[in-house]
Amino acid sequence: MKQIALATLAAAAIAFSSSPRAESETFSIDNTHSFANWELRHVVARTSGTFHDIKGKVVLDTGNIANSSVDATISIYSLNSSHLRRDVHTLTDEFLDARNYPEMKFVSTGVTPYSADKGTMRGQLTLHGVSKPVTLDYQILGIGSDPWGGIRAGFKATTRIKRDDFGITKYATNGPVGNEVDITLLIEGIKLGADGQPFNAKKAAEEKAKVISYPMPAVAQPAPVVQPVPVVPVAQPAPVVQPAPAPAPEKKESAEDQLKRKLLKGLFN
Repeated sequence: MKQIALATLAAAAIAFSSSPRAESETFSIDNTHSFANWELRHVVARTSGTFHDIKGKVVLDTGNIANSSVDATISIYSLNSSHLRRDVHTLTDEFLDARNYPEMKFVSTGVTPYSADKGTMRGQLTLHGVSKPVTLDYQILGIGSDPWGGIRAGFKATTRIKRDDFGITKYATNGPVGNEVDITLLIEGIKLGADGQPFNAKKAAEEKAKVISYPMPAVAQPAPVVQPVPVVPVAQPAPVVQPAPAPAPEKKESAEDQLKRKLLKGLFN
């Protein structure tokens, strides 16, 4: 019995060590499809907006979610509440003071999964020049191929912070603007390859095919040398010799003319 048990344990150990393990994957945050939405009280109603310029990376270890991490930076100037005057006021030193603090940053410090796709993430949020620990509830929305040959992952995370914890104290107490801010992060990541560039199997195949089928450039042929055409002298036509005019035939003097000539001769002799 003891030998059977040992053999079973050995087989299990071999099977575990030989089974494939999921490796961590790095996703670059897609700046055009990621948003940090916020909402807070205004008097007795709610107002909301978004920050649409988010950059960073998500390292996802599907084999052990606890080893996953996030490093993200949000541009304060990307604030948009669909009201320009309010946006400008919010960016002044009364609130976010974007001139001195143009970015907020979140760096995770730990992950506690509740299931394969949900859990909490702890980290440091730096806002308005102040760093504070925050906890986010996250959800992995899915991982799949996009139509362009890449691999994408979707994430959602929510948290609540207090403005005055980060030194944003204007109207924080009994004012028209609430102190508590609800934040919802909608993140889309693009998987990176080993070279740190977006992984794109379709594009890589197309580029390879393009290189193989790309026509070789035609070799320019030298222009033919044009030989000068010899100038053949044009024969000048022989001068036309006009025939000498034939001597006028002697006019035969008539008898009458002879008589007149004799009479005239006699008059002048």
